[in-house]
Amino acid sequence: MLDLIPSLGSWMPRLAGRQFAVATIVAASGSVPRPVGTSMLVTASGDVLGSLSGGCVEGAVVALAQEAMDDGVPRHGTFGFSPADAFAAGLTCGGELGIHVQPVPAHVHPVRTALQELARLGPNEPVALVRELGTSGGAAVVLFDPAAFRLAVHRELALLLHGESALQLESLVRSGGTGLVRLPQPGECAPDRTGDVQPAGEPAILVESRLAPPRMLVFGANDFGAALVPAAKLLGYHVTLVDARPAFATQPRFAAADQVVTGWPHRYLAAEAAAGRTDSRTVAAVLTHDPKFDIPLLETALALDLAYVGAMGSRRSHLQRVDELLNAGVAPERIARLHSPIGLDLGAVTPAEVAVSVTAELIAARNRTASCHPLRETSGPIHHQPAAPAPTDLNTQEIAWT
Repeated sequence: MLDLIPSLGSWMPRLAGRQFAVATIVAASGSVPRPVGTSMLVTASGDVLGSLSGGCVEGAVVALAQEAMDDGVPRHGTFGFSPADAFAAGLTCGGELGIHVQPVPAHVHPVRTALQELARLGPNEPVALVRELGTSGGAAVVLFDPAAFRLAVHRELALLLHGESALQLESLVRSGGTGLVRLPQPGECAPDRTGDVQPAGEPAILVESRLAPPRMLVFGANDFGAALVPAAKLLGYHVTLVDARPAFATQPRFAAADQVVTGWPHRYLAAEAAAGRTDSRTVAAVLTHDPKFDIPLLETALALDLAYVGAMGSRRSHLQRVDELLNAGVAPERIARLHSPIGLDLGAVTPAEVAVSVTAELIAARNRTASCHPLRETSGPIHHQPAAPAPTDLNTQEIAWT
């Protein structure tokens, strides 16, 4: 349900004192348009907020939601491609979705309370939601600091979980991921996993978690920096522009940045790292193209465990940088992590095109399955599970709890 946060504020008044249902993707296999955790609200009058498939199955899900609201019993539907029945609700892309529908009565209910709490959040604030599926009670707990989550201080969740399952929940919440946790049936140690789609009616817990947005540090107040800042914002990064020259850094064209810093780049990065404000999701884009800034900055950046370090310049400039970094004592394996020249080979020329090239490489760098070939020249599922969580997308896992 975290994907609905931007619209919940305006929607909550129409839900007050009224029955509604929450339909959520709880399992996905093959090529599907939306990840686990994506939700859609359906009111008794048929109003809809959100989308699960871009239109393929929404009509059938609305009908399922109406049935659930009629008798107050949760539903679970599986939707996939059916060549035998061209008119059946399904996914033309060939994947399969498992969708859980939770009816929410007009009176006080845990899901209603959770939605009210989520509606007060901004679109990028860190939060986690833990929901019990398959019961009319539908326990739901909102966690406002997922990175520091400890199960021991949350009595309601601690009553549901124990042992290794508690450790798994903590790991999932603290990592900013989303996962369907299948609970074992009486008499079994763990549920039998026969596929990626949850069987209907099987007890489960759904965890949705997101951390604060990852940071992108753009070094260089120039045309390329001005184009990269808004492009990085579209990917969900918290963007800081850094330049040692006040006359350049304070120009209005960098107003889209979350923060503008005037100072020597390597000193700023070192101070941020020492203060714990960089992590393994942080991106550094070095666009200054000036050795007096680039070399000390790259020495500092390559000593840190950042997600991505890229530097602008020609191939000749790159070779010169490598020599200077080696002479400065930077280990070759660290230099090998440097994306230089920065970006994918798209034939980019203008600053805007270069920004697309850089952001394309960023997306590819965090997804090991990316081939960087045109989709028409590849085969298999279009939507791969990411190897690492994307900034605004959900890192989807499925865990069997014991």
